[in-house]
Amino acid sequence: MKQSPNTQAVRIQTPRTDQKEHSTPLFLTSSFCFDSAEEMRATFAGELENNIYSRFENPNAQEFIDKMCALEGTESGFATASGMSAIFSCFMTFLNAGDHLVSCSSVFGSTHTIITKFFKRWNIDYSYADLNDPDSWESLIKPNTKMIYVETPTNPGLDIVDLEWLGRLAKKHNVILVVDNCFATPILQRPADYGADLVLHSATKWLDGQGRVLGGIIVGRKDLIHEIYLFSRNTGPSISPFNAWLLSKSLETLDVRIQRHCDNAEALVKALDGHPKLNSIKYPFHPSHPMYEIAKKQMKRGGGLVTFDLKGGLESGKNFLDALEMLTLTSNLGDTRSIASHPASTTHAKLTPEEQLAVGITPGLIRISVGIESIEDIKADILQALEKS
Repeated sequence: MKQSPNTQAVRIQTPRTDQKEHSTPLFLTSSFCFDSAEEMRATFAGELENNIYSRFENPNAQEFIDKMCALEGTESGFATASGMSAIFSCFMTFLNAGDHLVSCSSVFGSTHTIITKFFKRWNIDYSYADLNDPDSWESLIKPNTKMIYVETPTNPGLDIVDLEWLGRLAKKHNVILVVDNCFATPILQRPADYGADLVLHSATKWLDGQGRVLGGIIVGRKDLIHEIYLFSRNTGPSISPFNAWLLSKSLETLDVRIQRHCDNAEALVKALDGHPKLNSIKYPFHPSHPMYEIAKKQMKRGGGLVTFDLKGGLESGKNFLDALEMLTLTSNLGDTRSIASHPASTTHAKLTPEEQLAVGITPGLIRISVGIESIEDIKADILQALEKS
């Protein structure tokens, strides 16, 4: 019987052991045994597919990967210790000295640091593409361009990249298209359906959903994932069995959680729309969003993140955060608990003020990761804090 991706996220499971367990056990082991010298030789030679060492593969990691491949509609995958190790593994597997990367200008702060600071060490060049001028992207592609990298929606500006258009552009120039799908999750958006070669996530965020563990994952074309696997098994960014086990269990409730996050985010946007303390509010499925039509085309719903710009700037931002009574102040997102953050002074503090403004980060920008608490409680806390800002 053909099952939907959401059902597969619940039902995919490591083969049962002779103990007949219902829930997948934790394979907390560094290595795996062989019944004979010949079996061990053949496995190391690649003639047999057996587990060898948990830096290479582990049943818990494979279950997590299989579920994510089902959700994203991809052939293969590799799980990593964090979202940043997934991004770095993608870059370092395919970019060599003399190569060139095209990236959207609005990316996570640590990704920006890798591109602008560390690429120089390996003589890798890059160009940042203007999200507001897609017609200029093709002119940035050079003969040595090997990869296009984008987030959509972006962090923290919630800008949207047209994946269908970008997939065609990447294929035209025969470059690898990598999409960070962390903010949308495969519940709301599947970049591979639009031509993405690789899709990655910080599993720490929505996939875990409760702020418990670090993790990352890359899924996509089997041939490209094999190259990432060869790089990663030798450089060591593999996920721990415990974290993979926990993340696999988390995927069983991902659809249910994401729908509640979206319900609450939509209700919050409605409550904040036109608030006198705000210059603007940004949400992918709000008609005022400049990429609203594109978001509606490629996403099922708007997601669980909302941003707004306070009229009083930096000082109002501080006052707002200090006045919150329920929402958590932390650097994470995608949690069951609602979280408020100030990107200019935290996640994107590495950017200059000019760079921040160029990607839509104003001094008064607040990012809300909308949780699954009662929406009335979420609204009440934010509205009372706005009055004190």
